[in-house]
Amino acid sequence: MTGTITQAAIPQPRGTGRARQLWCSLPTELAGRFRPHADPLARRILEEVQRAVPEYAKPLEGEFGKMIVLAIEQAVLSCIDSIGDPVSTPDTWPKLFVEVGKRVHHDGGSLNSLQAAYRAGGRAAWRYVAELGQAHRFPAAVLCVGAEAIFAYVEEISSYSVEGYTLAQAMATGTLERRRRRLFELLLATPPSSPATLATMAEAAQWPLPDRVAVVALDPRGEQPPTPQVAADVLLDLEGPEPCLLTPNPDRDLRGLEGRLPGWRAAVGPRVRPADAATSLRWARRTLDLVRRGLAGDHPVTHTADHLATHWLLADRFLLDELSAKALAPLANLTVKQRTRLAETLLCWLEHNGNTPDIAQALAIHPQTVRYRVSQLGELFGDRLADPAKRLEIQMALTAHRLLGTPADRA
Repeated sequence: MTGTITQAAIPQPRGTGRARQLWCSLPTELAGRFRPHADPLARRILEEVQRAVPEYAKPLEGEFGKMIVLAIEQAVLSCIDSIGDPVSTPDTWPKLFVEVGKRVHHDGGSLNSLQAAYRAGGRAAWRYVAELGQAHRFPAAVLCVGAEAIFAYVEEISSYSVEGYTLAQAMATGTLERRRRRLFELLLATPPSSPATLATMAEAAQWPLPDRVAVVALDPRGEQPPTPQVAADVLLDLEGPEPCLLTPNPDRDLRGLEGRLPGWRAAVGPRVRPADAATSLRWARRTLDLVRRGLAGDHPVTHTADHLATHWLLADRFLLDELSAKALAPLANLTVKQRTRLAETLLCWLEHNGNTPDIAQALAIHPQTVRYRVSQLGELFGDRLADPAKRLEIQMALTAHRLLGTPADRA
């Protein structure tokens, strides 16, 4: 068998699916060789699905059974028809697999089982194709592209069914308020939901999916603070143990936020893509924790972006302890009083670029005292104070101690 695989020279298929492009890149004569195997291949896939997935290990009857059989047959024919032909195959299969997802939800089936069935079907298809390819001595390059095309196709049809399942699930929840509550849960889920799932759920909730969102962690200042005054498209959860809100329009809603949150203390997470909303919430809650610990002031609204260095310094206690032990080792043999006094002076010296009058004013001591202490520090630290990298480590360690209110010999 002859034929080369070229993708740049062929017309682009309708749609942008990676699987279709791979099928189209295969030699056209392969379609004729595979077509007589369509029915046996479909039966092999169905047998493997019923063997591997307990939920499908029963007679497939009724509308659900008909749809599953049709979906398998359509998948096989769609792939064969796409081989070497980028334009003639109608793009009807995406709608079919969306309907499969809807039907599974309607019949009370599991989305996890459906996705497992797709994976099992893909494995069965590849084993059949590999056996056929070896029997007919297909080139290794052809088999490699065929394998990639099969699993890309499985991934695509699975995503369409997830979309259908999610949409059916959303419609079944009833009211718009419930759909938005479910959308909020999906946005904050860990691990994150797929963009396709979020888009489908947002459509069902009549909530235009924005490019960026920000999550705000809330902390009540009293027993029963009033409900925050927010725009209609802001998603809000005040019933959970950690109240929060999500704004699809940070530019609009974060201005003047303090006035709309009477009775609440708030921490604003970073602006992120909707699929990363859980990350915004995580950092908003960490910022709120800084506020509670007195490490970020006590304002009605605190922005994570204003405290990135603090988060960074305190992100890993073990590393902070290791850095302190290394950078502040020259202070280790001093008394607690000496360590405290010299650490305070050293940090002030670093922050004021060694300007004696400024240091004296900041510490409320005489300039001569500053010079004496700096002389002591020079003897203790030696060349370290002349090395920019070591000075940075020292300043980081001392700043972290000051934030935590801990002695300079440990964090």
